[in-house]
Amino acid sequence: MRVVTTEIVDFTGDLLSALPESPTTFIRHGDGLAGWGEAVRLTSNGSVRFEELASQWQSLIEKAEISDSVNLPGTGLVAFGSISFADESVTESVLIVPRVILGSRDGRRWITRIDDAELPVEHAKPAEPQDHSSESEPRVSLGDGIQSSAAFERSVVDALEAIAAGRVEKVVLARDLEGRIPVGFDLRNPLRRLAARYPSCWVYSVDGCFGASPELLVRVSHKQVSARVLAGTAGRGTDPAVDQAIGEALASSHKNLAEHTFAVDSMVRALQPFCDHVDADQTPFAMPLPNVWHLASDVHGVLNSHASVLDLAAAIHPTAAVAGTPRAESLELIAQLEPFDRGRYAGPVGWIGADGDGEWAIALRGAQITGDVVRAFAGCGIVSESDPASEAAETELKFKPIVDALTQV
Repeated sequence: MRVVTTEIVDFTGDLLSALPESPTTFIRHGDGLAGWGEAVRLTSNGSVRFEELASQWQSLIEKAEISDSVNLPGTGLVAFGSISFADESVTESVLIVPRVILGSRDGRRWITRIDDAELPVEHAKPAEPQDHSSESEPRVSLGDGIQSSAAFERSVVDALEAIAAGRVEKVVLARDLEGRIPVGFDLRNPLRRLAARYPSCWVYSVDGCFGASPELLVRVSHKQVSARVLAGTAGRGTDPAVDQAIGEALASSHKNLAEHTFAVDSMVRALQPFCDHVDADQTPFAMPLPNVWHLASDVHGVLNSHASVLDLAAAIHPTAAVAGTPRAESLELIAQLEPFDRGRYAGPVGWIGADGDGEWAIALRGAQITGDVVRAFAGCGIVSESDPASEAAETELKFKPIVDALTQV
């Protein structure tokens, strides 16, 4: 395999304007990567999926002839990945090397070609701005999936009983929505809406898994490790003064602070074996998104080993923010109380380079397309002070980004 990255100066549009019909992408604030076609697909299942994918990736690197004149994060040989949440999932985990990648970072643009592949002519220049409000654009109708809101509330009651009995301190439970993909559906349109409405989120699309995640699982760049932990949620207010009060109340909420502490401690413990030191924000901050407030903390470290970003993702996943505390017991409870396979929901999604650097988010605020079926998921952290009805209402808030992106034109 011959991999060549060169800088380009004649592409002035944003990456989202040039996406192919079956997009592979990972973009935030307009910067990131967009891929065309598929040169290589690496797959694995089960409890060894991270290790097997890492081994296959290393073998591919050793056989590749890589020429990179740009030398930025995301240049050279790059694979996009989407990993299933659970060891027991029947959903395949993948690393995909596109035939062509367009990249953008800090005003610089580049193109990476595998074996002299060319960018299709229709994408060689950015598309003209489109009006996505056409009444002719097909909408996706989403309704209850396997776990309805009422059934979710019953699961929360069961989770609270498990917490009271000392089985777990926190568990994250999810519910799902399901719909059919209509004829003429174009995934690029919901991706563009998500990017426009949630620019600070990581807009991702890998092998049918897509969305706009507010949570960075882990980033590695030149030995520097960073992550952002989100746990604790409140809806936004329509009045600015009320909205600010909601954010301040979230930042002082005992229930939400306890949930957040579990998640931060989980992240720090997972990173410590790989880093000389790990620092986390002493106090979480209230981070506003268009529809919710989140409690957020940034975590930083410096690698002390040759671990890749995929190795770190394997050690960190699943965090307490998407599983619970303790990890093993919370995963057992999730399997007991959730009547579905999460697939790649809440699993790692992102990219890895040949040098082991990369960027992975948690596949949240999104959905998975399988054939003509699309399934969206949303979850909440359950702790001793949780209220079932309030947690069900929180899932509605978390569904809103993907539901709006699929149903609005």
